[in-house]
Amino acid sequence: MSEKKVCKSICRMCGSGCGIEVQIEDNKLVRISGDKDNHINRGRICIKGSSAVTWLDSPERLRKPLKRTENGFVEIPLEQAMDEIAGKIKELQEKYGKQAVAGWKGEGTGFDQNEALMRRFNNVIGSPNYFSNNTQCNNGRYVAFYLNYGCWPQADFRNTKLALFWGTNSPAAHSYWTQDLNEGREKGAKSIVIDVRYNEQARIADLFVPIKPGTDAVLGYCVINQMIERNLVNMEFVEKFTVGFDELKEYAKQFTKEFASRITGVEEAVIDQMVDMIEEAGDQVCSWPGTGLEHQRNGVSNSRITSLIDCLVGAVDQKGGMLLTENHKRNDLTLNDEFVRELEPIGRSKYPIIDYFKRESHTLMLMDTILTGKYEGRDYPFKGLIMTAADPMFTEANTSKTKKALSSLELFVVKDVMMTETAKLAHYIIPAASNFERDEIYFNGIEQSCYLAAKCIDSGLQTEYEFLKGLADRLGAGEYFPWKDEKELINYIMEPSGYDYDYLKEHPSGVRACPVRYKKHEERLARGEKPFPTPTGKIELCSTVLEKFGYKGIPTIDDLPDYVKEPDPEYPWPCSTGARKVYYFHGRYRNIPQIKKAHPHAEVEIHEEDADSLGLQEGDMVKVTSKQGSITLPVKIMQRGTFAKGAVQITHGFADANANLLTDDTDRCPISGFPALKCVNVRIEKA
Repeated sequence: MSEKKVCKSICRMCGSGCGIEVQIEDNKLVRISGDKDNHINRGRICIKGSSAVTWLDSPERLRKPLKRTENGFVEIPLEQAMDEIAGKIKELQEKYGKQAVAGWKGEGTGFDQNEALMRRFNNVIGSPNYFSNNTQCNNGRYVAFYLNYGCWPQADFRNTKLALFWGTNSPAAHSYWTQDLNEGREKGAKSIVIDVRYNEQARIADLFVPIKPGTDAVLGYCVINQMIERNLVNMEFVEKFTVGFDELKEYAKQFTKEFASRITGVEEAVIDQMVDMIEEAGDQVCSWPGTGLEHQRNGVSNSRITSLIDCLVGAVDQKGGMLLTENHKRNDLTLNDEFVRELEPIGRSKYPIIDYFKRESHTLMLMDTILTGKYEGRDYPFKGLIMTAADPMFTEANTSKTKKALSSLELFVVKDVMMTETAKLAHYIIPAASNFERDEIYFNGIEQSCYLAAKCIDSGLQTEYEFLKGLADRLGAGEYFPWKDEKELINYIMEPSGYDYDYLKEHPSGVRACPVRYKKHEERLARGEKPFPTPTGKIELCSTVLEKFGYKGIPTIDDLPDYVKEPDPEYPWPCSTGARKVYYFHGRYRNIPQIKKAHPHAEVEIHEEDADSLGLQEGDMVKVTSKQGSITLPVKIMQRGTFAKGAVQITHGFADANANLLTDDTDRCPISGFPALKCVNVRIEKA
C-alpha cells in the first residue's frame, strides 16, 4: 500500500506566504490546497500555489550538477562541483582581491532566511558586496518608508475606511490583501486605484484613476496641496509627531490641479473626488505604493509622497491606518556587525542611502564593473558570481548588457530549481531543493506571526544552507556555519523568541508574537521615549538622513519623464513594463503547462484610440523599439477607461519578447538607483 500523508506548510511560489495543505503519496506531491486555519489566506490559494505539483515534475527540473565544457554542459558529481567551485573562488580572490567574488541571492527557493545566509557567506569570504534583485525591486519602497517612519509599516486593510493603491495590483502581487480589503469593504471601506492600466485591483475599486506613466509624484503632491488648502491635515498630530511640515507645505504649493491634470492626464474633477474620499475617511486611510512607483525617475520620492498622505491625516499606528507592527525577536544570521568591509561595495558612493539602510550592492553598476574592470574610475576587478535562484536575464534592465557581463565572468555559478535563461550562461549549475523540499522560517507583518515553511518531501537535493556551508567549509570558513542542518539553524534564529523548530512544526498555522497594539507612539512619548525610530524620533516629512547625505530633505520631483518635458518624435510612446499577472512571479512558471495555456505570450497593451491612430487591430504583430533594442509581439487593445491614453504596457518575463531588451539601465532614481522601468520611450511599427 502507498504511504499517504498531509503536510501543512507555507507556499513560497511568490512572496505572499499563504498557508497550504500538501497531500503527499509515496514522497510525491499529489495535491495542494489552502489551509483554512491559516489567518493569512484563510484557505484560499492562487493558481501558482496549486500548480506547484506540475512545476516540481517539470522536464526542465534540474536534478544533477552540470559543468560547462567546449561541447556544452556535462553532468558531474556534486562533490566534484563543490570542490572545483571553491577552488576557483580561492584562486580568483588570491589573484584579484577579496572583492573579485560575491554572492547574489534570488527568490526562486526562499526569501529572508536565504538572504541572511548569503549575506553571511559574503561576509565570511571577505567580500564587501552582496547582490540581489532588491536593487530593482522593494529597496526603493523600503528606503522611502524608513525615511518617513523609521520602519516598514503595514496597511490595515481589514479595518480601513479608504485604501489607496498606487501602482500595485494586489490580486496578482499579494493575493491575500484582496481578502483583507474585502473584509474591510463589508464594514464600509472604499478604495482608489491609481495605475496606468485597469487591473484586477481596479475591478473592485470605487474609483479608478488612469494616469500617465512616471507622473504619480505630481498627482500625489497635488492631493497633498489640496488637503492643506482644504484644512484636512490633522495639525495636532503633525505638530506633535512630525517634522518638516512647513517645508513640505511650501513645496506642494506649485502642484495645482490645473498643472497636475495637464501632466498626469487625470481630470481635475477626479482629483477633487480623490480628496473628497480622503476627507470622508478621516484618519482611517491606507496608502500603499507598489513597485510601479519605485520604477520611475522619482522612485523613492514617489513612495514617500504617497505615504505622507496617511501621515498628514494622522492615520498612523491605529486601527484602519498604517500599523507599526511588532514581531518575534530573533538572532541575526548576517554577521554584518562582526565583519568590517575593507573595500567599498559597488554602488555605495553613488547611492549611499541604499547602503545606509540595506547594506546592499548595486546590480546595475555591477554589470558595468564586470565589463570595464573599474568602479567609479578605480580598478575594481570582479570575476566571480555565486547566484542562487535568480534570473536577471529576465529581471535586470538592459538584457543585452546583462548577458554580455555575465558571459564575461571567469566563474559564474547558478543554483536553481529549473534551467533558466540565466543558468544557460553559467560555468556550473547546481540543482536546488525547492521550498517543498527544505525548511524555512517565514514572518508575516500584519499578523505579527511566525510560520514554518516546512519540508514536505525529501528530494535528496542540496538546500541553500548545505550549499553555502559546503563552500565555506572548503574555503576555511566552516566555523561560521556550525549548524548540522536547517532544523538546528532555525532553532538558532528563533532562540530569542522562546520558540523552536518543533513548536513551530506543531503550530503550522502560525505563532503570534503578541496581539496588535495601536498608538504605541503615544505610549512611548508618555514614557519620555522617542515615539518613532527615526533620528528625530518623529515622522520625518523632511528627512534628516537625506540631508546628511546631501539630498533635499523633503521628497522632490527632480526630473519628469522625457515625453512630458519634450517628446521625442523618434520614440514618442511612453512604455510601462512589468505589470504583474496572477499566473506568474516575475520570470518564473512559464514552464507550467496549465498556466502557460492561460497566458501564453507577451502582449503590448494599448488604448483603443491609440490603436486606431496606428491602424492596429487586436492580435496584430508590432515591432516595439527603444534606444536599447526591439522586440516583436502582438497587440492587446484596452477599452476606453481601462488604460491611460498615450501610453503602452508590456509585461516582463517572456522569452519570446523580453521587455528588458527595451529598458535603459542608466535612467535611474537619484536616491535608489532604480531604473525607470515604468517609463521607457519607444516607437511602435506594424510588423
